[in-house]
Amino acid sequence: MAENQSYYVPASSPWPIIGAIGLGLIAWGAGNTVIDMTNNQDGYGSTVLTIGIIVMAVMLFGWFRDQINESMQGLYNDQLGNSYKQGMSWFIFSEVMFFAAFFGALFYARVIAVPWLDGASNNVMTAEVLWPEFVAQWPLTKTPGGTETQAMGWYGLPLINTVILVVSSVTCHFAHVGLEKDNRKQLTAWLGLTIILGCIFLYLQGAEYVHAYEQLGLTLDSGIYGNTFYMLTGFHGMHVTLGTLMLIIMFLRVVKGHFTPDNHFAFQATSWYWHFVDVVWVCLFVVVYIL
Repeated sequence: MAENQSYYVPASSPWPIIGAIGLGLIAWGAGNTVIDMTNNQDGYGSTVLTIGIIVMAVMLFGWFRDQINESMQGLYNDQLGNSYKQGMSWFIFSEVMFFAAFFGALFYARVIAVPWLDGASNNVMTAEVLWPEFVAQWPLTKTPGGTETQAMGWYGLPLINTVILVVSSVTCHFAHVGLEKDNRKQLTAWLGLTIILGCIFLYLQGAEYVHAYEQLGLTLDSGIYGNTFYMLTGFHGMHVTLGTLMLIIMFLRVVKGHFTPDNHFAFQATSWYWHFVDVVWVCLFVVVYIL
């Protein structure tokens, strides 16, 4: 494959605007889905959310297809490869800051806001006048307004999912090692197993949400505990979904004979992302479920 010596500038692409539309539909649909669930009514939120997810999936496969064709045509060079590495590094850094903001919100609620309502920091009047019987403890299963719920324990499905994701990170590493050794059989087997584990994780997280809603009464109306629980685990689930789609695309490329031990940054970037979501889940499991 001949290597282009000039810096390649791609032609105009429709995928960025299509991706923006998909994200907008997801945000709009997710918001209205929550409203519909809260009011126990059948609305259009879930339909819009589904359409947004489909649009994003089409965008990802289409954009990746164009990128793959450009790469296989030898249009990229080392300089552009470095740009991709820097871009992926900054993208993962932005994701770190994204989750850091959510962990910061949880920290503020647990350490500052909730104790403040119980008279912490010499704020005795707030506790005595507004909620004299309120007791600040985490998880906050009883809100100052009287809403009660049950906390989600760390054992059971959360622990199983943690083991699954940690194992998937190991299988992804073995797949990468197989690619570096040009062992296509090892690469295909371990990558396929990683995808299966990712799908199992998503299924079990859905089962956990059903259990939380139906058995524990843990909903978005459950105060700050319910809100932070679904915010952190839900956004992480979205990232696992994206990572699984990326792994599926990598698997299809591997089946078609793409990648060599010296030229496989797309696979490497996907493995970076997958290890990232695994590390985030371990932190989330400790902070949200155990502490």
